[in-house]
Amino acid sequence: MDRKWKWVLHFRMMLLILLSQMTSGLEVPLDLPQPPTITLQSPKDYIFDPRENIVIHCEAKGKPHPSFSWTRNGTHFDVEKDSKVLMKPGSGTLVIDISGEKAEAFEGTYQCTAHNEHGTAVSNNIVIRQSRSPLWPKEQNEDITVQIGVPLVLQCRPPAGLPPPVIFWMDNNFQRLPLDKRVSQALNGDLYFSNILPEDTRSDYICYARFPHTQTIQQKQPISVSVLNNNPEGERRPGFMMPLGPTSTKLVLRGETLVLECIAEGLPTPDISWQKDGGELPTSRTSFQNFNKRLKISDVNEADAGNYRCTATNNMGTAHHIIKVTVKAAPFWVSAPRNLILAPNETGILTCRVSGEPKPKISWFVNGVPIGNAPEDHSRKVEDDTVILSNVQSGSSAVYQCNASNEFGYLMANAFVNVLAEPPRVLSPPNQVYQVITNNPALLHCSSFGSPIPTITWFKDSQTSIKNGDPFVIHENGTLEIHVAQPLNSGKYTCIATNNLGIKENHVYLEVKEPTRILKQPEYKVVQRGMSAVFECKVKHDPSLIPIMTWLKDNGELPDDERFEVDTDSLTIKDVTDGDEGTYTCIMNTTLDQDSASAMLTVVEATPTPAIVYEKPDPPSDLELTDQTERSVQLTWIPGDDHNSPTHTLSHHEFLIQYEDLLHQPGVWINLTEVAGTSTTAQLNLSPYVYYSFRVLAENEVGYSRPSQPSRQYRTNPAGTPDENPSDVQGAGTDPDNLVISWTALTGFQSNGPGLEYKVQWRQKDVEEDWSSMNVVNASQFVVNGTPTFVPYEIKVQALNDYGNGPEPKVVTGYSGEDLPLSPPDSMQVMVHNSTLAEVHWQPVSASSVRGKLQGYKLQEQVLTFSGNRSEGRLPGLQPYSLYSLFIRVLNNKGEGPPSPVKTFETPEGVPGPPSFLNVLNPGSGSLSLEWGPPMNNNGRLAGYTLKYQPVNNTSELGPVKVMNFLSNETSFTLGNLNSSMLYKFYLSAKTIKGSGPTITEEAFTVLDTGNLHLPPENIFNTSVSEDGAVISWEYFGHHKNVYVEYIVENSKEDWIKEMVNSSHSHMIKGLKPGTSYRVRVVARDPVDSTVHSTDEVLVSVPAVPSRQVDIATQGWFIGLMCAIALLILVLLIVCFIKRNKGGKYPVKEKEEAHQDPEIQPMKEDDGTFGEYSDTEDHKPLKGSRTPSNGTVRRDESDDSLVDYGEGGDGQFNEDGSFIGQYSGKKEKDTHEGNESSEAPSPVNAMNSFV
Repeated sequence: MDRKWKWVLHFRMMLLILLSQMTSGLEVPLDLPQPPTITLQSPKDYIFDPRENIVIHCEAKGKPHPSFSWTRNGTHFDVEKDSKVLMKPGSGTLVIDISGEKAEAFEGTYQCTAHNEHGTAVSNNIVIRQSRSPLWPKEQNEDITVQIGVPLVLQCRPPAGLPPPVIFWMDNNFQRLPLDKRVSQALNGDLYFSNILPEDTRSDYICYARFPHTQTIQQKQPISVSVLNNNPEGERRPGFMMPLGPTSTKLVLRGETLVLECIAEGLPTPDISWQKDGGELPTSRTSFQNFNKRLKISDVNEADAGNYRCTATNNMGTAHHIIKVTVKAAPFWVSAPRNLILAPNETGILTCRVSGEPKPKISWFVNGVPIGNAPEDHSRKVEDDTVILSNVQSGSSAVYQCNASNEFGYLMANAFVNVLAEPPRVLSPPNQVYQVITNNPALLHCSSFGSPIPTITWFKDSQTSIKNGDPFVIHENGTLEIHVAQPLNSGKYTCIATNNLGIKENHVYLEVKEPTRILKQPEYKVVQRGMSAVFECKVKHDPSLIPIMTWLKDNGELPDDERFEVDTDSLTIKDVTDGDEGTYTCIMNTTLDQDSASAMLTVVEATPTPAIVYEKPDPPSDLELTDQTERSVQLTWIPGDDHNSPTHTLSHHEFLIQYEDLLHQPGVWINLTEVAGTSTTAQLNLSPYVYYSFRVLAENEVGYSRPSQPSRQYRTNPAGTPDENPSDVQGAGTDPDNLVISWTALTGFQSNGPGLEYKVQWRQKDVEEDWSSMNVVNASQFVVNGTPTFVPYEIKVQALNDYGNGPEPKVVTGYSGEDLPLSPPDSMQVMVHNSTLAEVHWQPVSASSVRGKLQGYKLQEQVLTFSGNRSEGRLPGLQPYSLYSLFIRVLNNKGEGPPSPVKTFETPEGVPGPPSFLNVLNPGSGSLSLEWGPPMNNNGRLAGYTLKYQPVNNTSELGPVKVMNFLSNETSFTLGNLNSSMLYKFYLSAKTIKGSGPTITEEAFTVLDTGNLHLPPENIFNTSVSEDGAVISWEYFGHHKNVYVEYIVENSKEDWIKEMVNSSHSHMIKGLKPGTSYRVRVVARDPVDSTVHSTDEVLVSVPAVPSRQVDIATQGWFIGLMCAIALLILVLLIVCFIKRNKGGKYPVKEKEEAHQDPEIQPMKEDDGTFGEYSDTEDHKPLKGSRTPSNGTVRRDESDDSLVDYGEGGDGQFNEDGSFIGQYSGKKEKDTHEGNESSEAPSPVNAMNSFV
C-alpha cells in the first residue's frame, strides 16, 4: 500500500511540475490585479564613495502599484524621520545625503519591501559599506646590498583598503619598472628577482597603491638596492620563491576565476610551465600571464578541481610545485521559482532547486514571513524545495520567497501566485505581416493571456486547421513555426485562444519571398596598367523587395575616385593603376537577405615581360565515370598543362563540370558544379530521367580552358510522377471574348519521367459551375474562347506524365479580355481657383461600364491623366486670361472610352510676362536711347510699363534710382542729362491691373566727351626740369578716373613707365637720369572700355650735372686739422711715460674692500642662511619634484600633473610621503606663485596604464 501511494504521489508531482511550467510562462498584463514583483535592486555588496550620495535602488511593479518600506540591520528603518534620507516618489529607491555627516553612520544591512493588497515582495539583503583608503604605516627601509646572481624579494605590504588597492612599482621619475621573465610582480604586490644583475642597482624602488573607489594613490618609502660583484653567485638549478614548499592548497568558488602563481629563482632564469595531473587544461578558458608564471582559468566548475603542477626549468635542472585546488560553490540556481497564474480551483507548484558545495539549506517565506509563522493554509503543502498549492481560491494570491544558503553565500527569489479568472486575450499585434525568404524558418507569434491558460489553435486562410507536425510546430507560447517556408505557405493565418471563459482570435499574414541570388558572378581579371577593368554582377531577387547593390574593395569601401563607375549590374575601373589591385566584392542586399561574390584584380605592366607567358590551361582529359548509383556518379579526370599559372594557387573553384541532357536538351551544355583546383574527382548528384554526358573545363588566372572531350553517356531511370507543377501561372485575355492561360513549363529535369503534359483547368469565379479542363503538350499557354468580357476566372495548371499526376496545383485568379469603356463620366464641373489653377470634378462611372481594369481618367485638351478611381483632379500651369475647352474619357488597359460633353471656362487676368527685349541705342556723352518690345504673354489687358534706372560707379556702387512710367503703346524713349562716360543700369517691367510682371535688365555706358582732353602738341606740358625731376602740367576735364603720365627713354623699345595721377593737372617725374631724353605723354583710360585717349608725345631732355670733385689734400683746412691731431697724440704719450716712472698703481683692491657685495659673502649658520641639507622622512617630497614656498604642489595648466593623476584638491603629501590627491576632488588655485620657475613634473604618462 505504501509503495502504491508513493507511486501515485510521484505521478502527481510530475503532473504538477508540468502544469507549473506551463502556467509560469505567462506574463500578467499590467492592467490586471497582480502581487508586487521586484524589477530593480542594488547589488548585495554595495561599497559607496564617501564623497557622493548613497543611492540604494528598489523598484517594483504590481496592480495596484506597491508601497515600499525598509529595514536596516533587521529593524524597521523610518525614512521619514531622517532628513538626510529621501525615498523617490512612486519608487522604493533611497537617496542618502551624507554631506556633513559621518558616512560610517549609514553602514549596515538594508532590505526593501514592496507591498500591495495581493502580497509582499522583498529584496536581497544589501550590505552597505564605505570605501576606505588607509594611510601607509610609517617605516624606515634599510638599504639592501646583495651579490650578483642571488634571488631577491622587495616587499610592498600595502595597507588593507576597501576594496583592495591596485599595486604597481615605479621609480622617482614616475616611470614603471620594466618587468620580464627575470623580474616580476606577484599577486600580493611584492617584486621578485629570480637573479640579481648589476643593472638592478638603484635607490628608487617605490611601491604605489591606488585605491579604486576614493581614487587616492599612496607610495611606500623608496627602497635602495646595491649589487656587489666581488663574490658572484654561480649557476644553479631552479627553486621556488613562492609558493614555498613542495605543495600548497587553493580554494576557489564555482563560476569565479582560478588564479595560480609560481615564481622561481635560479641562474640562468628558469622557464615556467603548467600542467594538470591526470587531466588536460581547459583550452578555451585558460590563459597565461606574467611571462607564464601565472595561470588563469575562467568560469571554474567542479571538473577543474585537482592537482596543478608548475615546473621551473633551466639548463641546471628542474623543480616542481603542486597546488591542490579545491572547488566549492556558493548556492546557484538549477531551477528558480517562477510566477504562477492560476484560475480558481486549479493546482500549482513552486520549485526552488539549487545546488552548491556544501549543499545549501532551503527556507520558504510567504509575503516576507517565514512560512512556518504564516497563517495556516490547508491548500498549501511544503516538501523541502517544493510548495504545492491545491484547489486555490480567489483572494489567496501571495508572494513566496525561497532562500538557499551555505557558508559561501545565499540566493533569494520572489515568485508570486496570482489567482485570477480571466477570459483569453491575444497580446500579439493584429494583422502583422511576416516576411521570410524561401527555405528559411518562419515564426508566426500568438502571445496570449488568460486564466485558465488559453488553448491556441491555428488556421490557414480561415479554413485549414493546422496540426502540430511536420512542417508545422506549435510551441507552448502559441508561436507557429514553419521549418522550411515555401511560397505555397504564403497566406493569411488565424490563431484562436480559448478557455472556459471565452474565445479570442488574431490574424497575421505570411509572405514567402524568392531568395536573392547572384546569377553572373564577377570574374578574375588580369588587366594591363592604364586599361579598364569591368566586373559584372547580375542578380535575381524577389520583385517585391528593393535591392541595394554595394561594391567593396578588400572588404572596405571603394576609393573616392571618379575612375570607379558603379552601374546597376557592373563595376568599371578606368585607367587602372597598381593601387587598384585587390579583391572586389559585390553585395546585393534586400531587407530580408543578401548574396555576395568576389573576384580579384591583378594589374600587370603595359608591355608584359616575355620571359613568362601566361596562357589558359589545356583541357582535362580521360574522363571516367565510376561508383554509379541511381542518383549519383563519381567523375574523375586528368588535368592538362597549366601554362605557368597553376589552378591550385587560386583561392576559388578551378574546375567547372558541365552536362548535356541528350534526351531533353541535346546540344546544350549546362553548368553542374565547380570544384577546387586541387581535386581531380567529383561526386555528382543526378536527377531522374536524364541522359547525361559530362565534360570538364579548367580555370587559371587567365581564364577557362577549352572543354574536355565528353564522357560516355549515363542514363538515370524515371522516378515517377512530377514533384512540382508549373510556376508563374497567369490568366489574362487578349480580346474581349477570350482568356489566355500561361505558365512557365517544367524542364526535363523536373518531369521525372516520360510523357510530360499539362492539365489546364478553369471556371468562372463566384459562379456555381464545374471545372473545365484540357491537356496540352509542349506548350506554355492555352486560349479559352467565348468568355464574357472581363470576368474573373479560377485557374490551375497541373503537371502529369506517364506515371500519373503531380501534386494538387494552386488556384490562381485571372481575368478574361477587356473591351473599350462604354460611357464617359457625367456632371463635369470646373472651379477656377486663380489665373493658373483650376479644379475639375466629375461623377465616376459604374464598374460595369468600364469593361476592364480601371486605369484612370484622361482630360483633354490639357492631356492630363488621373490614375485610379477618383472623381476630381487639378489643372495647374494654366495661362491667365485664356479660354479653355475640356472633355474627359475613361481609361482601361484596352484604351479610351467615348468623350464627355465639352466644358468651357475662362481664367482671370494675371501679371504679364517680362518685356520681350530691352535695347540701348545711340549712346551719347549725356544721353541714351532705349527701345523695348511688349511681353510675349500679356496675361490680361496691358496697362503700361515701368522703367527704373540708376548710375553705377567704378567700385560697382549703385546710385539713386529714378522711376518713369509709360503707356502700353510706348516702346521707346531717350534719356537726357546723363553723366558722360558713366555706366547706367536699367530695369523694365510690364503691368496689368493685377500688377507688374517680371523685370528685365540692361546696362550701358554714356560715351566719353573727348573735347575735354586739352593737350595741344605745341604746348602739352609746361615742363620745367630741376635737380628733383621734371614737372609736367596739362588740362583735362574728362570723367575718367584713371589718368596716367607715361614716359620712356627716347629710341628705347621697352614698355612705357606709368604713374597714375587721376584728377591732378600736374605731376613731377622723379628719378630721371641726367643727360637723357625721354618721350612723355598723358593718357586717360576707361575702366570698362578698352579705348585709350592719349595726347601727343613730347620730348623732355634732362641736362647733365657738371663735376664738382676737388682734391682734398690741397685744402688748407684739411692740412691744419691733421697737424692738430698729431700734436695732441704726442702730449698724451709724454704724460703716460712720466706717470709710469713714478710707480703709481690702479687701486682695484681698495675699491673692492670698500664696496663689498653682500651676495658673495660666505654663508654662516648663525645668521640664518644655509645650514646642513635636511632629508628627514617626514618632510621629504617626491624626488624630482619642485615645491613652491607654501609646501604644496601647484596644478599645471595642461591638466597633466600629479594632482590630476590623484584627483586631489591641492595635491599635498602626507607625513609618510604618500600622495593623497583625489581624481575628481575640488581643485584650489595656489596663491603663492611668485618666485616659481617651473611646475612639478607630470607623472600621468608614467601611470596611465595603472589607473
